[in-house]
Amino acid sequence: MTSAWTTPYRIRLATAGDQAVIERIVHDAYRHYIDRIGATPGPMRDDYRQRIAHKQAQVLEDGTGVQAVLVLVREPDCLLLDNVAVSPAAQGKGYGRDLMQWAEIEARRAGYRQIRLYTQESMTENIDIYQRYGYVETHRAEEIGLKRVFMTKILC
Repeated sequence: MTSAWTTPYRIRLATAGDQAVIERIVHDAYRHYIDRIGATPGPMRDDYRQRIAHKQAQVLEDGTGVQAVLVLVREPDCLLLDNVAVSPAAQGKGYGRDLMQWAEIEARRAGYRQIRLYTQESMTENIDIYQRYGYVETHRAEEIGLKRVFMTKILC
C-alpha cells in the first residue's frame, strides 16, 4: 500500500522488521508528556508486535527511513485512529497532517462514514489540531487511569 498522491515518501503496512523503529518513534514522540499527564501515555504502553501482526500499523518512510507511524483499528461502525506519531527529527515536515489525511482515505476506502480518535485531556495542543481537522469532541472519560477526550469526524 503506498500513498495515492505524489510525495517524497511512501506509506505502507508495517512489517515485523519495523517494530523496533516504531517503538522508538512512539517513545520519542510521547515521552515529554509523561510529566504533564503524570502517567505513561497509552501509545507507549501499546503492543506493536500485535498491531503489526493484525495489520493495524502503517509507517511513513522517506529517503532516510521510517519517520512516522499510524495505527488504524477497524471497528464495527467507524475507523479508530488509534495513534499517529512522528519522529521528533521529522516533525514540521507535514507528516502528521499527511497521515491524518491518509487515515481518512483509508476510512473511506473501507466504507466507513466516520473516523474517531481519543487523546489525553492535558494534550491540549493535540485537541486543537484535531479540531482544526474537523474532529468534534463527543465525550470525556477516564480509562486505564488516563483522562481522555474522545472525538469524531463525519466523512462526507
